[in-house]
Amino acid sequence: MNKQEILEQALTARIAEVMHYQINIDNYTLAIQRIDELKDEELEEFKQRLTELLAAEKLEQKKSQVILHVIKQQLET
Repeated sequence: MNKQEILEQALTARIAEVMHYQINIDNYTLAIQRIDELKDEELEEFKQRLTELLAAEKLEQKKSQVILHVIKQQLET
């Protein structure tokens, strides 16, 4: 396996990773909205945890997007 093939595999994997982060971001965002709609105090702790997870997923997605960019950059050369 050469560098080009490895980079192509890494590209595919990184695209999937970014998409997984986006799915989690969408899920957490919608869950937080639903909890707000329900106005159920018992879910406030869960909402706080989702808020923390949402922030973490957004940060990790940004990191993955940086790596995705540099993989694409390397494939263009």
